[in-house]
Amino acid sequence: MPNKNIELLAAYWTLAGDTYPGAPSEISPFSLQARAEAASKAGWRGMGLVHADILHNVEKLGISTVRNIFQDNGIKHLEVEFLTDWHLEGERRAASDKVRDELLEVAGELDARSLKVAAGLFEDGPPDIARMRDTFALLCDRAQPFGTNVVIEFLPFSSVNTIDLAIAVAEGVRPNGGLLVDTWHVARGGMSFDEIAKIPLELIKSIELDDANHAIVETLFNDSTHYRKCCGEGQLDVPEFIQQVVNVGYDGPWGVELISAELRKLPLDVVAKKTFETTIAQFEGIKFPN
Repeated sequence: MPNKNIELLAAYWTLAGDTYPGAPSEISPFSLQARAEAASKAGWRGMGLVHADILHNVEKLGISTVRNIFQDNGIKHLEVEFLTDWHLEGERRAASDKVRDELLEVAGELDARSLKVAAGLFEDGPPDIARMRDTFALLCDRAQPFGTNVVIEFLPFSSVNTIDLAIAVAEGVRPNGGLLVDTWHVARGGMSFDEIAKIPLELIKSIELDDANHAIVETLFNDSTHYRKCCGEGQLDVPEFIQQVVNVGYDGPWGVELISAELRKLPLDVVAKKTFETTIAQFEGIKFPN
């Protein structure tokens, strides 16, 4: 174990069980109570909440019970996801705004640290940076009263798919607006981990760790959804990614997003323990500032 107090956050899909992004139902087959207990026992101090699942649990249990489940299990870092189409107009924007308001209401009630968003998901062509900056400012303003950061994931299957484009959209827009930097996204986007050094510290609001083999299985989205690896079990240099993030000055919780057809079939307690232990092992040898 590293001598620094590292706090890990299990992104939603890591402990969701037999479901995945775009599945017929994104609601976890495991109860929220069971997930929080398994996470706590394994050492996790944070959890991610996806739209369909958290609304299901709030309706079923009530927001106060949901809050107590996290508090009773020492889960202090929460994030909500996933918002798309926030930069568009018309019906898709109206649907996005509804999801936005539902996620922010939950985020405010649970004191969640971040709302995860994608910019230009599955859109062809270069993004309209000026328009995205304007709409990102509006989104951040909407989130600000809830005490929530808005973090852009620069995905290889979105129009904002590089560190440079993500900085262009987010830099200088709002104090609560920034980026989520994910090992898989950086590697699959064709970037080297040393490019993380160009990101201003104030923009790094969230981090996600994961691993992968060098070979992509079919499409990027398919590879992302079913073939991610536990940290240290793939071919990416996860410790190097961590070191680059530490060098910039990031000092928050470390998210772990493992979306894996293999993992999601395993018992919950097994997944919680395996994903935690393989991730925390990556911090051995990391040089932290004094």
